Amino acid sequence: MRVDRFLEARCPGLSFSHIQRVIRKGEVRVDGKRTQPSSRLAAGQMVRIPPLRLEAPAPRASGGEADDKTRAFLKSITLYEDADVLVLDKPMGLAVQGGSGTPRHLDGMLDALRDAHGQRPRLVHRLDKDTAGCLLVAKTRFAAAALAKAFRSRSARKIYWALVAGVPKPRQGRISTFLAKDAREDESVMRIARHGEEGASHAVTYYAVVETAGPALAWISLKPVTGRTHQLRAHMAHIGHPIVGDAKYFARENWEFPGGMQNKLHLVARRIAVPHPRGGVIDVTAPLPPHMLQSWNLLGLDAVRYDPIEASPEQ
Repeated sequence: MRVDRFLEARCPGLSFSHIQRVIRKGEVRVDGKRTQPSSRLAAGQMVRIPPLRLEAPAPRASGGEADDKTRAFLKSITLYEDADVLVLDKPMGLAVQGGSGTPRHLDGMLDALRDAHGQRPRLVHRLDKDTAGCLLVAKTRFAAAALAKAFRSRSARKIYWALVAGVPKPRQGRISTFLAKDAREDESVMRIARHGEEGASHAVTYYAVVETAGPALAWISLKPVTGRTHQLRAHMAHIGHPIVGDAKYFARENWEFPGGMQNKLHLVARRIAVPHPRGGVIDVTAPLPPHMLQSWNLLGLDAVRYDPIEASPEQ
């Protein structure tokens, strides 16, 4: 089990974002050493939890106006739901998890969906704040464990669409690098790192050009094999074709933003297909966010086209 999930199960009075913050600050130790929220515990390891003041959750009024609004909003962005799983169409600009200066985020909103036993839905994976599209949420502990296993074994299939500067050559390929976090004053950016460098993680992405708008722009289908922070954005910038509207990774000289297009990140988690915890497959597709649909229409691109990455290898 992940360290953050281990603490979440044992400290129900703490928010998940607070648990992650405590771990990152080094206050939680595993076998006497610092750890990361995503590190996995093995039987026999010793976990030191710092003194924590656990506040009992305030009684939640089922008919509270704020909760009603939150539930209505979550229902409005729901693409699929059953007893175990929820797939949301995350809007661009809405953070998935909290942090300093981020009071409104999806993880916090999930509190409004607690069941009669106080169990709340939990995130299975994350999307960048400015990436729209399919976000998978587990409604039960059973589903969370099964879906986490699917992501670890890479049997979860994720397809992203993006609009990038220029046209990649070859038109279909594999990007394999190591990525490391480069901490800056008010943000973190992923950079290409060397194999063996401290903090570097291997990242693999498959891409394919779906259609072009002359030599200046290309509609790209992306399949991440690994799930590193900002992986797709860093990888496309690395091969010289950054994603349009990417304020962090777009660094092309003499680039002129196409007229009539909004200067927003053109990246959407278009489709997710993952084994259902109780059998079968969850296969959900998200619509293009409004700013991307506007760009597709402006460029004469047909969003109904079939995705070209059909059977790329998993490794």
